[in-house]
Amino acid sequence: MTASPRFPASRGGDLHRPYTAAADRYESTAYRQVGSSGLYLPPISLGLWWNFGDNIPFDRQREVLRHAFDRGIAHFDLANNYGPPYGSAETNFGRMMREDFAPYRDELIISSKAGYDMWDGPYGNQGSRKYLIASAEQSLRRMSIDYVDIFYSHREDDTTPIEETVGALDALVRQGKALYVGISSYSPENSARAASVARELGTPLVIHQPSYSLLNRWIEDGLTEQLRADGMGAIGFMPLQQGLLTGRYLDDGTSDRSMQRFSLPEDGRLADSALAGLRDLADLARERGQTLAQLAIRWTLRDPVVASALIGASRTAQLDENLAALEAPDFDDDELRRIDEIAGRIGRLWDGPDGA
Repeated sequence: MTASPRFPASRGGDLHRPYTAAADRYESTAYRQVGSSGLYLPPISLGLWWNFGDNIPFDRQREVLRHAFDRGIAHFDLANNYGPPYGSAETNFGRMMREDFAPYRDELIISSKAGYDMWDGPYGNQGSRKYLIASAEQSLRRMSIDYVDIFYSHREDDTTPIEETVGALDALVRQGKALYVGISSYSPENSARAASVARELGTPLVIHQPSYSLLNRWIEDGLTEQLRADGMGAIGFMPLQQGLLTGRYLDDGTSDRSMQRFSLPEDGRLADSALAGLRDLADLARERGQTLAQLAIRWTLRDPVVASALIGASRTAQLDENLAALEAPDFDDDELRRIDEIAGRIGRLWDGPDGA
């Protein structure tokens, strides 16, 4: 029987039909332990920083999020001020939770953070107890969930004592609003201090979220060793260095300005030496049967202390390309030496906790 114009067979396509996750979603994903904790993350996690605010059609967001979960990415990373506008990424994700992911809540690792500006006044920023707890409450309401799996202090606060900040994280755990807590972009010294306070309180501070790429290696100057000593793991954000470690710049060293981020060169063009280095990295990637982006992601995961690489994506094809990074073999000593040499020629264009 054929559908009549009065009773069409489809109303809106697959994205608007009830969602059932792929049955084989875990078959090709080897989850990695976060430090010595009971928390495990997929080697690639999805961050909702740039592509999930109100400036992006919801159908595009839904397509990417469904595809990610179908491919074994069960960790979605947010923050109170992700958008634009602030809060909209969490609000949009909350719709996904209600309409698509509610049956799978116990499979998901959902994280949020607070530490950057969110609302006016002295309690809409930094690391005070009032700000962190109020922000967590708001995030839970926006995301339509009762708890987050990880709640982070998003950055160091030079004025608020670490004891107060970690104490606020501890309170969220004791209130049942977070299962684990973390810190982001803390120095090795302050990471050690936070871990010490957490141990005294019995707080499950298990994870650090730093910027990390083969061009931004600041965590290797003491942080990775400190995390190992404290039994913590890391999830590295910006492993593709805001698009620099993709094929986007390889032709003439420039990129569409709409795709640029705050730490890229002001005129949108790379120096000739940097461009030559990127092309050499791309050649090495081709020798390994990879793209430049796949090589960069695989490189950040070579140290077991880094449990996951946190990527962004606006299309399902981007997700699939990045996930293919996991299919490549480990680097041998010669490949690692060549990467170090090439990265040295490019120079440390970025070198710091915030990636800037």
